[in-house]
Amino acid sequence: MSTLAADTIVTGYGKQEIVHGVSLAAEAGKITCIFGPNGCGKSTLLKAIAGALPVWGGAARLDDTVLSNLPVHEVVRQGLVLMPQGGGVFPRLTVMENLRMGGYAIADKRLVEARIEALIEQYPSLARRRRTLAGALSGGEQAMLSLARALVSEPRFILLDEPSAGLSPAMVLETLERITTLTRQGIGILMVEQNIREAMPIADRLYILAAGEKRFEGSPADVRDDRQIMDIYMGGA
Repeated sequence: MSTLAADTIVTGYGKQEIVHGVSLAAEAGKITCIFGPNGCGKSTLLKAIAGALPVWGGAARLDDTVLSNLPVHEVVRQGLVLMPQGGGVFPRLTVMENLRMGGYAIADKRLVEARIEALIEQYPSLARRRRTLAGALSGGEQAMLSLARALVSEPRFILLDEPSAGLSPAMVLETLERITTLTRQGIGILMVEQNIREAMPIADRLYILAAGEKRFEGSPADVRDDRQIMDIYMGGA
């Protein structure tokens, strides 16, 4: 079973250190959630693991391969894809053009097209709007497009940064259901999420960050109630 691990990761922006030696592990076929207050370093940690930010100390590994400070396209080739907050669709590109961007690290473009055709049939609303500009899609459709695009490279792990942000309650449930379906295909999910009440039931393991440090790790069953989570946020044990 594949494992994605962050070992005492230190990173930040410019000269400002944001993440102070955080370690965590995620397994293939399981959902690992990262919770924490705004500004605690959750998204920064995901970006460092995915190669979008340099790692100043420690390392990110996918099985025996060190990912830290590899170019992003090499990280993708190793089997790791980041879906940024808001999905990161290209609004002036069509649905199909956005999906093709998901295969940019794959040399065989015929293989990319074949994968896209197989994927898009799983998303009927996207299949009907192949030539529509992504910017004209609803928020829910953009979320679907982002997830489908992440799957084009057939990753072993997907890093999701607040996939429910900006979605209606119904679309939040649908998005989380689709994420759960991916684990049945053996894909590992490492997910930053603010919607704790909805994410907790699907999580296999969770971590809580505060002030750039890991304050808690365990299973959802180890968390008694919301009060315990808030206590951890505020620096309690």
